[in-house]
Amino acid sequence: MPPVTTLELLATPAGVSGVRRALRPYGTDVQLCASELVTNVVRHVGEAVPVTVRVWREEGGRIRLEVSNPDPRVLPVLVAGVGTEAESGRGLALVDALAVRWGVEQEAGRKTVWCELFSGSDAAAGTDTRTPKTPERPGRRRRSAGALGHSSARS
Repeated sequence: MPPVTTLELLATPAGVSGVRRALRPYGTDVQLCASELVTNVVRHVGEAVPVTVRVWREEGGRIRLEVSNPDPRVLPVLVAGVGTEAESGRGLALVDALAVRWGVEQEAGRKTVWCELFSGSDAAAGTDTRTPKTPERPGRRRRSAGALGHSSARS
């Protein structure tokens, strides 16, 4: 299924608010995750770096969000236990909390951080099952190994 929405922009603080506006039809969780991922590019890769944001609906009601940039070396790191007084470090934790799963794909000359979320209508209908309900791990979630390029196991 081809992307429904593709945004090409330069990573800037002003660009982050434009991404949020453009993704409004996908809901607050998608807007928040996209703005956190683009902000990470601004903060950790640099301003004015070309970024591609892609969003589409997958079979089963999930929404897939991808944020790509041309630096495959700078990988996202999920910081555990960020304090309430910390000025940064919560963005990827927020993505981890909102997404069903997330990960990183590295290619020559580019990196894509992606996440999958339930659509707003699925969450409202009570089908938002972010924590697995399997006998092996009832109510437990394994943290994403995003820094290692692996997706989390919450599917």
